[in-house]
Amino acid sequence: MRLSKYILKRVIIAFFTLMILISIVFFMFRVVPGDPVSMYIDSGLDQESQELMMKMYGLDKSIPEQYFIYIKGLFQGDLGNSFTYGKSVTEVIGERFLNTLVLTTTSLIIAFTIGIIGGSILAWHRNTKLDLIGTVAALIIRCAPVFWTGMILLSIFAFKLRWLPLGGMTTVGNDYTSFLDKVLSLDFLRHLILPAITSALYSMATPTLLMRTSMLEVIKEDYIELAFAKGIPERKVRMKHAMRTALLPVVTIFAVQAGLAIGGSVLVETVFRWPGMGREIVLAVSSRDYPLAQGAFLFIGFTTITFNLLADILYAYLDPRVSLD
Repeated sequence: MRLSKYILKRVIIAFFTLMILISIVFFMFRVVPGDPVSMYIDSGLDQESQELMMKMYGLDKSIPEQYFIYIKGLFQGDLGNSFTYGKSVTEVIGERFLNTLVLTTTSLIIAFTIGIIGGSILAWHRNTKLDLIGTVAALIIRCAPVFWTGMILLSIFAFKLRWLPLGGMTTVGNDYTSFLDKVLSLDFLRHLILPAITSALYSMATPTLLMRTSMLEVIKEDYIELAFAKGIPERKVRMKHAMRTALLPVVTIFAVQAGLAIGGSVLVETVFRWPGMGREIVLAVSSRDYPLAQGAFLFIGFTTITFNLLADILYAYLDPRVSLD
């Protein structure tokens, strides 16, 4: 019962957080300098045609009216129409979100796989040169701006060595029958390597250092010493006994990192010209495409809030003491 009340509480908080985000995003785009009318409505049109265009985009109404119309549309699943593409925002960001999802999922798998293994190795060799070098390296990579890391990788592997493409998601001219066909192609995988590694390097420090800290606590436990006393090989003790217990905080942080990775994909996608949500936000903001920018921000915000909610629920399920607070 306590767990169900805790989950209900977290869901309510998540809902109000989302509503606050919706309001902030809506009004933020209305107060920034710049007028979308001048960019999408030809000044050469007569007054009647201009008014008709403004009515079509809903720009003829006051801001409070636009806000309530927008909220009503959201609850009906309508994010409005993009000024740039002239079609539904949901349709525009649908494919972009899939592109971002592929990139972030790949980078998180790389980051957590290496982070979990690397963190356990550092903890097992604590207070050695390997531990010191690994910890410092993780902190340096984490502190390095992600766009800087991306440009360094581009300059080495794309410009100098010419092993990998400069950017984009596929080679221009390639035609694919479906999204799955495109994702499974060798050309797509070659384009995915650099942005995925860049994002993974930035995300890798958290699971690495968290796993190291968790392992240091676990290896002090009596059952680890008992396992050694039984003559169990060191590798088996580390993998079967210590790592399994130490994984708990790392597993729960995965949901949080997933939300942050999707939200922080803007820079990576911009550097590598990856046609995802992050890059679409940059283009929409620069062209003052209110509906598309709002929809993209809210899509990322909703995903981030959802992943954080899942992390809270998962942690409460794995550690019931949390739901008692």
